[in-house]
Amino acid sequence: MKIATFNVNSVRIRKNQVVRWLRREDPDFLCMQETKVVDEDFPAEAFNKAGYSVAFRGQKAYAGVAIASREEPQEVWSGFDDGKPRDDPRLLCIRAAGVTVINTYIPQGRSPDSEHFAYKLEWLGRFRSMLEERFTPDQPILWCGDFNVAPEPIDVYDPRRLKDHVDFHPLAREALEKVRAWGFTDVFRKFHSGEPGLYTYWDYRSASALKNNTGWRVDHIWATTPLAEKAVKSWIDVKARKVKRPSDHTLLVAEFED
Repeated sequence: MKIATFNVNSVRIRKNQVVRWLRREDPDFLCMQETKVVDEDFPAEAFNKAGYSVAFRGQKAYAGVAIASREEPQEVWSGFDDGKPRDDPRLLCIRAAGVTVINTYIPQGRSPDSEHFAYKLEWLGRFRSMLEERFTPDQPILWCGDFNVAPEPIDVYDPRRLKDHVDFHPLAREALEKVRAWGFTDVFRKFHSGEPGLYTYWDYRSASALKNNTGWRVDHIWATTPLAEKAVKSWIDVKARKVKRPSDHTLLVAEFED
């Protein structure tokens, strides 16, 4: 089984790039974030022609999540169900091929002193509560997406300079760690433990960011133990960041024994 995650930064703009990648790599699942499109305008036909079913929840201009799967899902749901705003365009889950795939686009947070950062921390807390209510760690679950958190100092190009950034802030890392402790393994780090300089995002605002590798590892594939034990490989497709009109993120991939 192969799964990938990709912040596409507009699925309509990068539809052809994504479909070419699907045909080349043939994953069982692709989780996409920041699709930036309302549901009625999602380019589902392009994915169907490539041999994929696709579930999606979106909104105009920003956010939006989608999961393409080789097998038709037996179940699809989105958003929180805790009496607060559902935030469907940031949380999508499917059950297919014997596994549960959860795709999230966690809020970025803007600045540490803003209500947006407070919402990010709250969001992670709500996500942990959702896991406790719906699942158990002994189930085969894959959690993928743009988490907007770099968990470790080696996951950012300059941890000292970036120590108070919302995507590396101690409170954000602590909130994410509480979710991980529920029962997840960072699949990429299973194979690249302690290796610095391995990133999935490079800022558009710096023309030399990719060349100088001033990046962040904020895109993740995490798995519960039943799947983490079957993981055989995980890698970052840096080439996908070098195409014409790329996203500012690139694809992260993990492979598992059947």
